Amino acid sequence: MQRTTRPSDLGQIAALLAERGEPADAVDHQLVVEDEDAGWNSCAVVVDGDRVVSTATLLDETLFLGDVLIPAGQVELVATDREYEGRGLVRALMQWAHDRSASRGHLVQVMIGIPYFYRQFGYQYAIAIPQARDVRANPPSAGDHMVRTAEADDIGAMAELQDVVQRRYDLRMPHSPACWRWLLARDGSSELIVERDGAAVATGRITPPEDGEVVLGEIAAADPAAAGALLGYASTTADAATLKVMERGGYPAGDALERYLAPPPRQAARYYVRVPAVTVLLEHLRPVLSARLADSDFAEQSGEIIVSFFRHHVRMTLADGKVGEPQKGGAMQAPASVGGAGVAPDLTGSLLFGRKASLGWPKLTPTSTADRTRL
Repeated sequence: MQRTTRPSDLGQIAALLAERGEPADAVDHQLVVEDEDAGWNSCAVVVDGDRVVSTATLLDETLFLGDVLIPAGQVELVATDREYEGRGLVRALMQWAHDRSASRGHLVQVMIGIPYFYRQFGYQYAIAIPQARDVRANPPSAGDHMVRTAEADDIGAMAELQDVVQRRYDLRMPHSPACWRWLLARDGSSELIVERDGAAVATGRITPPEDGEVVLGEIAAADPAAAGALLGYASTTADAATLKVMERGGYPAGDALERYLAPPPRQAARYYVRVPAVTVLLEHLRPVLSARLADSDFAEQSGEIIVSFFRHHVRMTLADGKVGEPQKGGAMQAPASVGGAGVAPDLTGSLLFGRKASLGWPKLTPTSTADRTRL
């Protein structure tokens, strides 16, 4: 039987998560279900009598593409008892998560999980995740900075530092207030804050040495000196062979760390993304699409975009520097014959949120007012 979680399930869920994942997962789960912003209904279980044999959790998240807020759900803490594998329990829980996500107004779902496994539930790899990189040069010392473990009173400063960094990127997913609370309380990592002259100038997250390697990530620094102080502190908690850094770069403080880091691995990790209704999402994204059109070389031209996902297609007009309301149509097997473009159904997330999308979507190639416009 499948149902939402009850307080009496907590011990069994903790044991299941620790056995199939890691002990910190059990702590994370308890933090979520006991938090007023998530609660027990954010988690579901499958039970065999009184025995919890499978579980999954759905978190509320917020993506931003440009200045457009996109409500999102994140599936987390999925586990099934080994004796019950292969019975469709995860599929049932994923359906619960997707139904709950839709009821909460989410337009996409995101997650990190077993490589390739979740593609069978409509997920695609789309959003790049920074990779852990070896430290290859002696980091700078903390100097006149003070580095300490963050506390609840530091959440505002950490969120502001992260926001300043994230606003340099077209696509971002900031932590919710609840997530900041969970990060401070969890066992699997610690939040750090760097102060200079009494002001917060950097923050980051670090894993404990007992994990075998120390990983410093989610770095947000006001300037290169503050970023260097954070790396310098991390180097005092681990030797050079076990310290790794997850840094995206792309802003001055992050780029300043590059000289201390080995090249990233060739194989990039990515967030899974699921787009349940592409037409609905395109309508939601019309402000950012219109802004990009108005800023392009085609702002004065008119036409129509036709995008086929083969089982259905979408049409959007272009006029006066704006993208019109998307109209969903039926199956279209040969979009090029009508001046359209075909998109593989399992590449929708990459089209909207992936690396190439960050170059500016849509890529418009109008031909004339009478002809169709292609992506």
